[in-house]
Amino acid sequence: MAHLVSLLICRVITIEQREMVIMAMNRIQFQPGLSMPEFLKDYGTETQCEQALEALRWPEGFRCPRCAGAAHYVVRDGVRKVFQCAACRHQASLIAGTIFQGTKLPLTIWFLAIYLISQAKTGLSALALKRQVGVSYPTAWLIHHKLMQVMGDRESRYVLAGNVQVDDAYLGGERSGGKVGRGSENKVPFIAAVSLTEEGHPLRVRLTQVPGFTLKAVAIWAKTHLAPNSAVFSDGLACFGAVTEAGCSHHPTVMAGRKPKDAPEFKWINTILGNLKTSLSGCYHAFDFHKYAARYLAAFCYRFNRRFDLRSLHKRLLVAAVTTTPQPLRIIRIADVHC
Repeated sequence: MAHLVSLLICRVITIEQREMVIMAMNRIQFQPGLSMPEFLKDYGTETQCEQALEALRWPEGFRCPRCAGAAHYVVRDGVRKVFQCAACRHQASLIAGTIFQGTKLPLTIWFLAIYLISQAKTGLSALALKRQVGVSYPTAWLIHHKLMQVMGDRESRYVLAGNVQVDDAYLGGERSGGKVGRGSENKVPFIAAVSLTEEGHPLRVRLTQVPGFTLKAVAIWAKTHLAPNSAVFSDGLACFGAVTEAGCSHHPTVMAGRKPKDAPEFKWINTILGNLKTSLSGCYHAFDFHKYAARYLAAFCYRFNRRFDLRSLHKRLLVAAVTTTPQPLRIIRIADVHC
């Protein structure tokens, strides 16, 4: 009997210790997300993908984009589902007006790409995407950039508010020769900013390519990406004083030669930049940061800002893809160069 009681006590202690370990884990980092079998159960066939896309485009039933009529016929244009309005005879493809417009790929390929890109914490390169979904590299590259463009368009809707930490940062610098430091022509400058909760935890991040760290550039950035009355904390770089033109207060802290690890007041912005560096170096062996930096930075922000619910991340990206205007190759190749 005493031995049985001892075993029960040990079991209770073990369970309590296990619960303490789970509590000590980062709840966000250890959330289950969406497994591949779960995803394939809902989107494993072309019919399932069509039904999901139709429900997202017209949640209350089809509406003609020309006359808003509800009465319609369903016809097939090859393998694509097409809706014909009974009133004006206008035909609307299931994929017309979305990021999928013009594609000849099955929707299952697109949905799988959305799942893989949304669930990859450190991002997914076009080469890795090519291998996983079974398409050519140019096709994988185009899918990747279209979805990153979707992420960027979605991120542009939000601004940072409250307490915001900012820092100057760069992409690139691989080429030899030329100037070093802030004036280097080998680097693409961008502003890194993170808003904090009242408890001091990171809430949203913004990584924005800028033409340079000047008063004018920072003022334009602040008016676009910061809510008025935000409190901005920087390392004392003079240009960040321009955030006051956007109705924000500026609180500089002179670093005086200190390294980032010795500045606990900038813990989160330094952590974000460290994660970004790890993500880019671990995922991409090379990319054109001069031309496409804005997309790669936006993709990082998109995943970080929606990290609280990994299970719904693919659905949110799918909704964004449905509501984003078509992005043909010629537009994708031009890119949004901000400097």
